[in-house]
Amino acid sequence: MRHNKKINHLGRTSSHRQAMLSNMASSLIKHKRIFTTVAKAKALRKYVEPLVTKSKEDTTHSRRVVFAYLQDKVAVTELFTKISEKIEDRPGGYTRIIKTGNRLGDNASMCFIELVDYNENMLKVKKAASKTRRSRKKMAVTAPVEEAKGRKGERAPEAVVEESIPGKNVTIESTTLEVPIVEPTSTEPTVS
Repeated sequence: MRHNKKINHLGRTSSHRQAMLSNMASSLIKHKRIFTTVAKAKALRKYVEPLVTKSKEDTTHSRRVVFAYLQDKVAVTELFTKISEKIEDRPGGYTRIIKTGNRLGDNASMCFIELVDYNENMLKVKKAASKTRRSRKKMAVTAPVEEAKGRKGERAPEAVVEESIPGKNVTIESTTLEVPIVEPTSTEPTVS
């Protein structure tokens, strides 16, 4: 049984695995997106996210700790200058894994791993869909019925309802409604 064995060894020795994750983390920090297998991406996520969290506090000690993991001055400088500014208000989850299918040679599942704040396409979609929906009652057309109240036999005016959908503007025109208003003839209650 695999009790308390959480690490994926990736078929490598400890030193080889540490060197590989260090190189992959440096490449991810420099290029903001890399293409790899899903197993390596999941191992890289556990390796790089604590380093990105450490970069929020720009002290000599935190720079030395991150450098001990990355062994790349350019990547450390990039992490503490540009990336830390973009992620300063994000509480975690700095990376995103996007699966792309299987590799032709050995059928390994492949993916992109990227820094979340650097994908411009996903940021545009996220900002457009940030409105919260309260209820669906706003879509119902009640204005013609309310205006026709009290006027016997008159036609209700046309109502135009505009509903905004992210990325699309839809205008729905309702047809003219004729609302008959029935007045009670007697005030006695009916017994059935």
